Order: sequence, then C-alpha cells, then structure tokens
Amino acid sequence: MKKIAIVIGSVRDGRVGPQVGEWIKEMGETHGKAEYSIIDLKDYNMPIFHKRFSEYEGNEEEYARLKELQEKTLEADGYIFITPEYNHGMTSAQKNYFDLYYAEFNNKAAGIVSYGSFLGARAAEQLRSVLSELQIAHVRQHVGLSLFTDFEGFVNFKPQALHTDGVNIMLDQLVSWTEALAPLR
Repeated sequence: MKKIAIVIGSVRDGRVGPQVGEWIKEMGETHGKAEYSIIDLKDYNMPIFHKRFSEYEGNEEEYARLKELQEKTLEADGYIFITPEYNHGMTSAQKNYFDLYYAEFNNKAAGIVSYGSFLGARAAEQLRSVLSELQIAHVRQHVGLSLFTDFEGFVNFKPQALHTDGVNIMLDQLVSWTEALAPLR
C-alpha cells in the first residue's frame, strides 16, 4: 500500500494547520487505498537554509532531527501539502523544507489543501511552481478552505460539507498518480 505524507506547512503559534491536517488524515483513512501519516514541520525546527543537508553532520542534534525529516520525506510515495496563505504565498517553513531537500521529492505526486481569506489560492499556485521544479506531479484537484466560512472565529476548523467531494476527488487523483509514478522511483 502506498504511503501518503500530509505535510503541515505552518509553524506559527496559534496556527490552524494541525486541525486541517487531522481532518485530511481522517478523510484519507476513510477513503482508503493508501496509508496516511502527518509530517508537522514545526516538530523539526529546521534552520534557515544556508547549507546542504549533508553539511549539518558536525552538529549531531540538528543533524539527527534533519535526518529524521529526510527519512520521513523519502519513505512517502506521495504528499498532501497543507498550506496557509501568508502575504500572498506559501510559508517560509515550506519553502525552506523544499530547499533543504531535493532528490527526496523526485518522481512523486502531491495534492494541495490551502486556506486563507481567498482560499489560499495564491499560496497554492506558488506551491505548484515549486513542486514542478522538485519533479513532483501535482494533481489538478485543489481543496481551498476559507477563513471566513470554514473556521469559527478564524481559529476553530469547521469545514463545510461541500468539501467532502473535493477531498475525495483529490485523493483519487493522488493515489492514481502515486501508483503511476512508482516505477520511476
């Protein structure tokens, strides 16, 4: 069974990404056809990218943390990136994650779930551009969540029922593309 990692892209205090990630994980488990796990970038306290991953070997604690993230990234056959929209783009933590690793992402598939005042659409489009460079096939179906209608008081996630069909379409596309790309890895 293929492994799909749900990557939570926000590391800010008070973030809502973990709520969205858990919802997507539950939807994925109901959907089936893959194993779903969460990678929360906040758990890894990534340094600002200024050197290649292999250059961290002198600092054993930092190297061990980044090695764990590398292994989780490598073991995933596909991804669902949960991204808020900050200043019309993806988060700096996500971009840093992509800059720290490269080959670990190649020839895999991804879906995108974004949120923000405009459904996180601009962050999702920016993310698509970076995913293409990483040789990640991003599926067409995108789930966009509104801070105004899918969150109570902008902090308590209460997704509208209409998103269920969109998530299931995204999962169908993601599992198909993940399986199709498997021979390339």
